[in-house]
Amino acid sequence: MYLNCKTWFSLRYGTIRTDELAALAQQCGITSLALTNINATTDAWMFVQECIQRDIKPILGLECRNGAAFRYVLLARNMEGWLEINRFLSHHLQTEEPFPETAPFLPHTFVIYAWGSRPLDNLAEHELMGVRPREVNKLFRFDTKKWAHKLVVLQPLSFQNPAAQQLHRVLRAVDNNLLISQLPPEEVAGVDECFIPPHQLLEHFKELPHLVKNTLEIMDACEIHSQFGKHLNKQRFTESREGDRELLRSEAMKGMIYRYGPNNKEAKERVEKELQIIEQQDFNAYFLITWDIVRFARNKGFFHVGRGSGANSVIAYCMEITNVDPIALDLYFERFLNPHRTSPPDFDIDFSWRDRDQVIKYVFDKYTTEHAALLGTVTTFQTNAIVRELGKVYGLPKQEMDKILENPYQVKLGEDSVHQRIIQYGRQLDRFPNHLSIHAGGILISEAPIHQYCGTHMPPKGFSTAQLDMHMAEAIGLHKFDILSQRGLGHIRDTMDLIKENKGVEIDINDVKSFMVNEDVKNALRTVNTIGCFYIESPAMRQLLLKLRCDDYITLVAASSIIRPGVAQAGMMRQYVLNFHAPDKVKYLHPIMKSLLGETYGVMVYQEDVIKVAHHFADMDLADADILRRAMAGKYRGQNNFEKIKKLFFDNCARIGHAEDVSLEVWRQIASFANFSFSKAHSASFAVESYQSLYLKTFFPAEFMVAVINNFGGFYNRELYFRELQKTGVELFPPCINNSDYYTNIKGNEVFVGFIHVERLEQAWMERVLLERTTNGNYKGLEDFVERTEPGAEQLEILIRIGAFNFTGYTKKELLWKGSALLKTTPPDEHKPRLFAEPSRNWDLPNLSYHRHEDAFDEIELLGFPLCSPFDILAHDQRRYMPARDFEGNLGRHVHTIGYLVCLKHVYTSKNEPMCFGTFLDKEGAFMDTVHFPASLQKYPFMKSGFYIMEGRVMEEFGVYTLDVHVMRKIGYFEDKAPDAGMRLMAK
Repeated sequence: MYLNCKTWFSLRYGTIRTDELAALAQQCGITSLALTNINATTDAWMFVQECIQRDIKPILGLECRNGAAFRYVLLARNMEGWLEINRFLSHHLQTEEPFPETAPFLPHTFVIYAWGSRPLDNLAEHELMGVRPREVNKLFRFDTKKWAHKLVVLQPLSFQNPAAQQLHRVLRAVDNNLLISQLPPEEVAGVDECFIPPHQLLEHFKELPHLVKNTLEIMDACEIHSQFGKHLNKQRFTESREGDRELLRSEAMKGMIYRYGPNNKEAKERVEKELQIIEQQDFNAYFLITWDIVRFARNKGFFHVGRGSGANSVIAYCMEITNVDPIALDLYFERFLNPHRTSPPDFDIDFSWRDRDQVIKYVFDKYTTEHAALLGTVTTFQTNAIVRELGKVYGLPKQEMDKILENPYQVKLGEDSVHQRIIQYGRQLDRFPNHLSIHAGGILISEAPIHQYCGTHMPPKGFSTAQLDMHMAEAIGLHKFDILSQRGLGHIRDTMDLIKENKGVEIDINDVKSFMVNEDVKNALRTVNTIGCFYIESPAMRQLLLKLRCDDYITLVAASSIIRPGVAQAGMMRQYVLNFHAPDKVKYLHPIMKSLLGETYGVMVYQEDVIKVAHHFADMDLADADILRRAMAGKYRGQNNFEKIKKLFFDNCARIGHAEDVSLEVWRQIASFANFSFSKAHSASFAVESYQSLYLKTFFPAEFMVAVINNFGGFYNRELYFRELQKTGVELFPPCINNSDYYTNIKGNEVFVGFIHVERLEQAWMERVLLERTTNGNYKGLEDFVERTEPGAEQLEILIRIGAFNFTGYTKKELLWKGSALLKTTPPDEHKPRLFAEPSRNWDLPNLSYHRHEDAFDEIELLGFPLCSPFDILAHDQRRYMPARDFEGNLGRHVHTIGYLVCLKHVYTSKNEPMCFGTFLDKEGAFMDTVHFPASLQKYPFMKSGFYIMEGRVMEEFGVYTLDVHVMRKIGYFEDKAPDAGMRLMAK
């Protein structure tokens, strides 16, 4: 009898969790239940799953509303009806057209209207009229016998019980951005829209048994087939399974010859083995679709990185989906795909952030919105957002919200009642669904229409997006294709374009094997000259590379794995470094373990190491070894599979003859490492991109740093990248109205800062200025510029102060005088085009003084940093402070130094005390690393960016020198007095 149930996925309306709804039904002995969320199908299959587990018949439907206005409930009679409902909903969401008052004819769908919303004699065969318990008495006023078969019980369910209505009211106020006291009645569900047990519901209709009978018949007529455990992705890339098999084999074999040559027996055996497993698992189309996407990108000149467990596949390497050689790295295909694996395989394909949307568009053009959709995700209320939203609902001023946020949910009883309500509802709303959003990169490509499974909406991104999250998509058998973006690939592509434009040189960026053995590249890696290089530029990574004396691919792959937070926190990174420096002291439990883990000095760095040990030490086949890895990582711990695989491990060890204590210790080590180990294929893919970046930086450093600056992102702020650019020997100029573009450009040995970096400069107007320059030539001077571009006073002042008119030979103060006079004396009609150029005007200017620091302080205000070294304008005497290069000769001594803050990393000790790692530039432009233990940090906290004088003891670990800071003081550019040019900035 429950035809109109809503969960918390009726966003900002319903309050019941999906599993809670099914549990309520089970407790009351309900055997059939309909889910009809408001304009959403997000948790439909979760609902089906929960019902099946409880032996309840699930019915899927939809409640259609225009804003707060109820239109009708739709119920799917079968899977065709569910397709109809999803198509109908998706059209409404994507076109933003309101639902019509009368539902269209949907052959496989029941339509239920609210009592009194339509004449009974106008109802079509598939249309019904719902009667709520409170409306029963109305039926006795009319003669409804003729239409008795059209009446059904319609008890809306929006919250658990009457008390939960207040949480519903809060959600409605948040949704409408209103004070709860101003919430209109029509925006709120009645208190009776709670769960009414079946016996109470039947009591309301005891004199109208035919309504109950009709309702049960409708529910009996609805049937939804479970989709769980099937492969629902597109099944064929060509016209047939045979065509897919032949095409995959053909491309794999061609690629094998390209990658390995025609006579590599090991490669051929590996390819044949993979082809067999791919065919058995019916993933030929999955590979071919991925290959086709990459092929399109390559033909367009887009760079990509194929990573994820898919990089374990030789076929992926041969078909140029990935650029990692699994044979050379001893990567097992079974980590990616094996006969026992129930979860989908995993290809992560990264493109430049500028190219990804074109790749996505190709997918949608090829497979159409009928079969393709971006994967959705659900964002939830988080602590700060909840407090802010509830504060607005209850009319709290910002200061009081800030007070609560200082210690969320800790206000004591007896304090302000509004605060108590915010705490009460805040706790209830924590992790509540809030918005439908887009998954970072997942795309679904289905065999059946995508609307067979869910509705779709059109977010600002502009691509149809499924009302389905990753976990439920995988549960029903829709396996996503990950098409991701990153800035690193953008700067590689842009560097190559700049090299071709500026140097006339073309680079084969895929010649990675030659990069790895190039001595200059090896030296750059060894000396950590890696700023701007993908994944290897952070302070922690640079320190780790120094500790490992890294100058080769294998070590870089390992470093890319052990730098991850979970690995480091578990102590594995430190253990690896210790073992690296003392390999002779590493103790292996068994000779086999030394042969397996010699490369990683006895530490199971990679997920593949777990597979290796299980396979070679315990004689498990590779498919079972992968199940063991996944079980150890927590993915099967609650299932019988875990105990079964554990028994297999120990039975095999006993059969082989391993001592029991040795087997137990190997098992313990697997268990301790498996949770934190990382995919070697993934790390290897990252390392390939790191080498590509490093090669470009080594041989074309200026072009590389310009590309890094123009792609933004990166670990550091843009100031550091400009400092790194200056180290390459180029001449760096401020934005110039005749030489700069919107982005930073390089011409020969000269670099001009792009206008995008100038604060408060209006982009649309600046683009018109650049277009005018392209169309009609360079600007002759300030007067010519004003006449051609009609600047506002503020925009002209910004350009003058940043140095955009330095080419005129006038000082900035002279230009500001001239600009002010031009804007005052040029009436609007004088901006019209002239047949002949006007003669330049002569201006009588006063004698205006100039200080060498004026430019720097204008740059600090408008760019955020000076283009000269910040130490050049520091008035403090720097001679008595030690540079970083002298730390090595002063190990263990107390020293004084001065540093310009680059970045901080805040961490907590084992006692939950805050401490900090700092990275500074010294007066010579070298990096300086510091550590600030809790006592020091508490006494001398950081006060934003700038200069710090520090006193502390020099420490060293594996060749990396750091300063343990005991005393610290922040200083300004001028401690006593500043020149006039800096006064305005310093006052700020």
